Amino acid sequence: MTRISAEDDGTPTTEMADYYAAYAEGGFGIVITEGVYTDAFYSQGYFNQPGIVTDRHTKAWGQISDAVRQAGAQPVMQLMHAGALSQGNRYRRCTAGPSAVRPLRAMMEAYGGSGPWPVPKAMSLNDIERVVAGFVDSAVAARAAGFTGVEVHSANGYLLDQFLTPYTNTRTDEFGGSVTHRVRLTATVVEAIRAAVPDPGFWVGVRLSQGKVNDHTYRWEHGAEEAALIFATLNGATYLHIAGEGSGWEEGALLDNGETITALARRVTQKPVIANGDLADADLAARVVRDGHADLISLGRSALANPDYPTKLARGTAPTALDPAMLTPKVTLANAARWKTRTGTCVV
Repeated sequence: MTRISAEDDGTPTTEMADYYAAYAEGGFGIVITEGVYTDAFYSQGYFNQPGIVTDRHTKAWGQISDAVRQAGAQPVMQLMHAGALSQGNRYRRCTAGPSAVRPLRAMMEAYGGSGPWPVPKAMSLNDIERVVAGFVDSAVAARAAGFTGVEVHSANGYLLDQFLTPYTNTRTDEFGGSVTHRVRLTATVVEAIRAAVPDPGFWVGVRLSQGKVNDHTYRWEHGAEEAALIFATLNGATYLHIAGEGSGWEEGALLDNGETITALARRVTQKPVIANGDLADADLAARVVRDGHADLISLGRSALANPDYPTKLARGTAPTALDPAMLTPKVTLANAARWKTRTGTCVV
């Protein structure tokens, strides 16, 4: 859940340490951070999004991992490259993606955007090498900061998902075309991180989704067949986190072969799978795990309203209803205006 509460230079704050520690104190076993940008080129998606690019970033994240671990949970850093869905980047005046294709719909006003997305620069092979290097360097820094692992964000319409999606990836090289080519960048990132950090005790998860922040109804074109190819290609990951975007697990998980997407991921990879998407209902969550659809449950919106959700569940206490305002981070008007004046001209 992107909270955009870091300092202007992307450094996490002491308030963020308290924020994340609260989930560990409330009984969550794994605390996965918001998306953290990975390089000083095109990865940042929002102003005041935290990064893991500088030594100052790493030191501040160390305080967060310590706070989470001391409260009894495993800290995992989600590594994110926004690609064409960037609407606030202190390093670049334009966006970049797999192809020069304007993203669907409009930028998100809650994060300081307005109007249509800009047409991104089509990434060169050199740009792609920078992407991979950024993920690797960030994973190494996350480990140095005391995190149990990283989660490679290949979901929700951001860069790695843009490569995976046919209508945003019209490339004809080794990163475009068939699904095995389109998922190649995510697989390359996972393999490169594992090569840089071979310790099997350091987790390298992957987050995937069909829907996107700007296209909730999108589904993989070839259903279970395509899903199986994607999962098999990413078999080097420690775990898969299958996210719901715009639809709950119960609504969006069923594939054309009658299997749920999370159960298919478990069967194909034989790796732990996290299910996500409106799973705060305890009976539904129990059924997902009991019937073999997933190994773990993740909560986003419900956790925002209930950092102590597991404790409440154990005690039989009713969870607090979500205030929709909690889903709307605050972006300064100055930052939003600055982004409007900067988009359009690339600085390579």
